[in-house]
Amino acid sequence: MSSVTTQIEDERPSSLWRDAWKRLRRNKLALTGLGVIAVLVIFAAFGPWLTPYDFLSQNLDARNLAPSLSHPFGTDDLGRDVASRVIYGARTAFLVAVLVTAIALAIGVLLGAIAGFYGGTFDKVLMWVTDMTMSVPQLLLVVVINASLKQPITLWMEARYLATMNPIWRNGAIIDFALVFGSMAIISWPPYARLVRAQVLSIRNRPYVTAARALGLTNRLILMRYVLPNAMGALIVAVSAGLGTAMVLESAFSFLGVGVNPPTPSWGNMISDGLRVWTNYPHLLVAPAAVLAVVTVAFNFLGDGLNDALNPKGQK
Repeated sequence: MSSVTTQIEDERPSSLWRDAWKRLRRNKLALTGLGVIAVLVIFAAFGPWLTPYDFLSQNLDARNLAPSLSHPFGTDDLGRDVASRVIYGARTAFLVAVLVTAIALAIGVLLGAIAGFYGGTFDKVLMWVTDMTMSVPQLLLVVVINASLKQPITLWMEARYLATMNPIWRNGAIIDFALVFGSMAIISWPPYARLVRAQVLSIRNRPYVTAARALGLTNRLILMRYVLPNAMGALIVAVSAGLGTAMVLESAFSFLGVGVNPPTPSWGNMISDGLRVWTNYPHLLVAPAAVLAVVTVAFNFLGDGLNDALNPKGQK
């Protein structure tokens, strides 16, 4: 009897997040995806110290070498180590995915929460804007934004360079990243806004929200303390899937020349370069494409696992 009592006392109280973690740990595919993403984060954070060669170092005597022990993914037409460029490309992919998702999430949560909680004209206008944005093909919108803004921004940065003689203003990567972040955030926020709006609409009239209003709490406090925290489950699942989607979009845009441009390594521009010579040097295409595919599948596995873990009805 005493041992049973001790065991009950030692058990920690149940909660949504603790139960979700227990369910997630039983999902092997989700844990596998989490492990792959952890490796991606390590490469993104410590890539320059983990790469066997400098990703920009050229060796014309070692051009287009097949994969070997010294060059696991081979070398490209300039003698650069492909493995080093793939590892460094993880930083580009992760940086774009995190920043784009963060910007889109901030916009979507703010607008969706206000629209769902207050309704009215703002809600109607927001839904019209989201429908219009989502109806435009993503590639077309990004191409228009890049074509319209790249030259004015380049000219402005050149003027700043001539005024200050600071070489940072001639860094083309800054323009590429700024346009990628901005254009991808513009096409990525509407789904988050619609999701948050739907969650808030289903929560705002629940008894505990009504009780909070009766106690005299302000709408802002009710929204921040009681409504948004209860919408986090679906939002976390959407973000995990959105990170993988952002990586694929960045790679697609770089592949088409409207994303991150050389010499900054990106899996998209590496795939574009490899596609031109894949019949003779298939490793230049296979290496970045395979890594992108594995990371994308890992995010999908994690997203599915989080969906099952945070949805009690999905528990078997």
